[in-house]
Amino acid sequence: MVSPSAGASPPITDPATAANNDAQRWDRAFARAAGSAPSDFNAVRLLLDAGENFPAWLEAINKAERYILFESYLILNDPLGRLFAEALAARAKDGVRVCAIFDWLGSWGGRALWAQLREAGVQMRSFNPPRFDSPLAWLSRDHRKSIIVDGNVGFVSGLCIDAAWEGDPEKRMEPWRDTGVEIRGPAVADLEHAFVAIWNICGGEAMGALPAAIVTKEKVGDVRVRVVAGVPGIGGTYRLDLLVASVARRQLWLTDAYFVGTSAYTQALRAAAADGVDVRLLVPGASDIPALSPLSRAGYRPLLESGVRVFEWNGTMLHAKTAVADGTWARVGSTNLNLASWMSNYELDVAIENAAFAQAMATQYEMDLDRATEIVLTSRNRVRRSEPRAEVAKESGTPMARRAASGSAGRAAAGAVSVGSALGAALTNRRTLGAAEAGLLGTMAVIVLGFVVVAALWPRVIAWPLAVIGGWLALSWLLKSLSLWRGGRNGPEVDTALNPRPHSQAGRSDHGDPRG
Repeated sequence: MVSPSAGASPPITDPATAANNDAQRWDRAFARAAGSAPSDFNAVRLLLDAGENFPAWLEAINKAERYILFESYLILNDPLGRLFAEALAARAKDGVRVCAIFDWLGSWGGRALWAQLREAGVQMRSFNPPRFDSPLAWLSRDHRKSIIVDGNVGFVSGLCIDAAWEGDPEKRMEPWRDTGVEIRGPAVADLEHAFVAIWNICGGEAMGALPAAIVTKEKVGDVRVRVVAGVPGIGGTYRLDLLVASVARRQLWLTDAYFVGTSAYTQALRAAAADGVDVRLLVPGASDIPALSPLSRAGYRPLLESGVRVFEWNGTMLHAKTAVADGTWARVGSTNLNLASWMSNYELDVAIENAAFAQAMATQYEMDLDRATEIVLTSRNRVRRSEPRAEVAKESGTPMARRAASGSAGRAAAGAVSVGSALGAALTNRRTLGAAEAGLLGTMAVIVLGFVVVAALWPRVIAWPLAVIGGWLALSWLLKSLSLWRGGRNGPEVDTALNPRPHSQAGRSDHGDPRG
């Protein structure tokens, strides 16, 4: 018999103490995975679609007294975009400090509004415009959607400033299905920290002290919130999603606009379903890039074979990015379940640990499934909808909504990952390819053969573009090298790249700083 060594802690026999220690261990696990500490005593309100989100945003903006921090991947010069631009401009003219960040690529269609905002006194930052010394920097985008007003209230969602979210009844375009949250309490400070980090990444003078001396720390509720600010290459949200898929015991219900799960994440969902967890995935019913629809469905096969239930939305567009697990945990934000969101973009989500909020999310999820059609495996092991879309509309007695012709950037990014996965599997034989991928491989083979023929017959057609690209890359690296060398000679290194450094505070991550 082995006796305990001197000074060893006695075993814990008190159930309450053991349960508390387990809770602390799980809390540390979530903190390590997400790279963020939790914030307690918040109040959170679930906001659905444009009908609830946009009015709440405008009300908060119109009531602002000290400052507004506004961040959106997409703002268009349409009636909705002009409405928000006018609201922000009006507050700036009244002396409220308004700071706005728009993604250069995503908001290209709203550039006409930028001059109007600047003239009104709005401080503007454009995220990641093209630069000669960073040829591939455009691959990383600011996909976040957040608003913070006076340090008292914050909003996080998947909605952009685009009238498409409101729908168009005359064209049978329904409002897009999307989800957001309103947060009050100490977690607003974490949202503000995430915004300031992106502001500083954009260059220019770093953001100084805000008019409010301190963000509110008042305890306004009983909801625990964890702000997960996704950063390229860090994968905090990815690690968190994998952890949740691994620890869920009863239920894991997911909604995603552009699902292309990695092998690791797909396996985590399959393992959960095999272990008896009710795993469901709700996705859009159609793609604005038709060639990707069969490819997306091919990716559902391993999930369906393991017992994961997959549903396709019957409305115009499903754009929400949410998760709810075990009736106690939920996630809402901008991150899609694909590598572009997990590893390339700046994203923003909130993980909420509260039974009442999780139950509200689960209830809404079941309502959403009433407007969705389940994807099944046929007797020939093919993936298809359980009912044709026209039959679903006929049974419900409502005319079919037209499908959205938007969302191309997200769908294209997800599609690129799908194509890369299929081509890689064909080369390495690391997984079994499905019949839906035969057309893709054939198309890519024809394209490559055409490239080979052109290279053989007209080599200059290939050589000159490659020479230009190679020269551009070489010059960009040379400029980076000189910048780093000068920084090393003149003092602290100035890092203008978009990759952040870790934050010095425990439990947090610094999402970028112009001084690296």
